[in-house]
Amino acid sequence: MPTQRGAARGPAEPATAVVRDLRAVAGPGRLRFADGDIVVVSGLPGGGKSTLIKRAAQGGGIDSQDARERWERLMPAPVPYAVYRPAVRIAHYWGLWRVLRSGASAVVHDCGTQSWVRAVLAGAARRRGRALHLVLLDTTPEEARAGQAARGRGVSAYAFARHRGAVARLLREAESGRPPAGCASVVLLDRPAASRLTEIGFR
Repeated sequence: MPTQRGAARGPAEPATAVVRDLRAVAGPGRLRFADGDIVVVSGLPGGGKSTLIKRAAQGGGIDSQDARERWERLMPAPVPYAVYRPAVRIAHYWGLWRVLRSGASAVVHDCGTQSWVRAVLAGAARRRGRALHLVLLDTTPEEARAGQAARGRGVSAYAFARHRGAVARLLREAESGRPPAGCASVVLLDRPAASRLTEIGFR
């Protein structure tokens, strides 16, 4: 199925197409998914995933950044993140597991490098008879680096290269008209389109 580019149909954008390309689409909009579905937001570090989730996710989202910030407030300033990163990961996945167990709809932050995370989410959606959807932010490395600088938190060159490779693979799959394994649909957003998105909701 070919990618549908620029196919906005009004303020509420239904996420029914297998691949919906909203890059360069003008005007604000909403993404609506079925109740009980799971939505994964992926993209480069600094590309705007956390900002989009905080602004648009109906009922809030599940973001590892929130767990990191909670731990940062608890830890003495000189303690490097690497020391308590395992605790942040545990807290994040514990919160995610609780939401999945409840059967509630969820918007989840995902860096894109861990395909097993999407596999787990797809399995959870399938068991409840629902679907997993991917919202993929297509930002340039320069935009992502600027985003990292703005939040005062950079990513090592090695880690950034891994992220770039993972996101590039996801983009290639989507642009070929097929969502990644386990995903029922993909929505592609560039930075301007993401900034105009007002809601990721469920109905």
